[in-house]
Amino acid sequence: MESKKNRILIFGGTGYIGKYMVKASISLGYPTLVYTRPLNSQTPPSKTQICEEFNSMGVTLIQGELEHDQIVKAIKQVDIVICTLPYPQVLEQLKIIDAINVAGNIKRFLPSDFGAEEDRIKPLPPFQAVLDKKRKIRREIEANGIPFTFVSANCCGAYFVNYLLRPFEKVKDIAVYGNGETKAVLNYEEDVAMYTIKVANDPRTCNRVVVYRPSKNIITQNELISLWEHKTGQNFHKTFVSEVELVKLSQTLPPPENIPVSILHSIFVRGDLMNFELGEYELRSYILIITTNLLINF
Repeated sequence: MESKKNRILIFGGTGYIGKYMVKASISLGYPTLVYTRPLNSQTPPSKTQICEEFNSMGVTLIQGELEHDQIVKAIKQVDIVICTLPYPQVLEQLKIIDAINVAGNIKRFLPSDFGAEEDRIKPLPPFQAVLDKKRKIRREIEANGIPFTFVSANCCGAYFVNYLLRPFEKVKDIAVYGNGETKAVLNYEEDVAMYTIKVANDPRTCNRVVVYRPSKNIITQNELISLWEHKTGQNFHKTFVSEVELVKLSQTLPPPENIPVSILHSIFVRGDLMNFELGEYELRSYILIITTNLLINF
């Protein structure tokens, strides 16, 4: 007989990846709470609509600021905390860590990672600065002895397919970064969320780094464009953006505009998502999740 389901609290649940996490958690039958800033007349209609949808799904909304006593009170109601706050708020997780320490009841904390494996890559400085903040959160979690799972989900599939191919703009020209032959890992957001909820509740992944690298989702830009041409029956013109150009843009664009080009360089020129393998020793602390995905079946 299955034991009582863990109660899951999600910070940033109304954001881009957070919405998928909430829906996955509910679909898998977990009592799900979302911590969100108070709704008022200034709240964007899109967020109000999301909150109404969550209510209809049975999600418990907790409205509050990232203030210590409020966070502690919310955390005491649950077993697992998942954070999906966006990059500008990454260091706000220090408040969540403090609250988890005070509450003393959390079985697992998943911080806001869900991208490149930050402990294994060294990208251009603008992207490095982003990852440094995420690394700081990881080290604080470890230093405080909080049970964790760190998730490296690589690229959000729908986001990058839309960014790279621009399917809704009916373009004839597609930008290719580097030579288009570098392998990347594109995982659909729904799948990232579903597996994240599963690993959050799996005792085998406690105090582990989980890397989502399914073999069917490893793809180059040229392969992606070829699949899109086959799907649409069109031929697209490729405009190649060299490594030199990307590096120069990362050095000359003002922040935060220099961050996206640094990410593109890391993924599609350096191949950072695929540039490391795990040895026998490392497999004790890392788990590679190999799954089947429908990403390339447009």
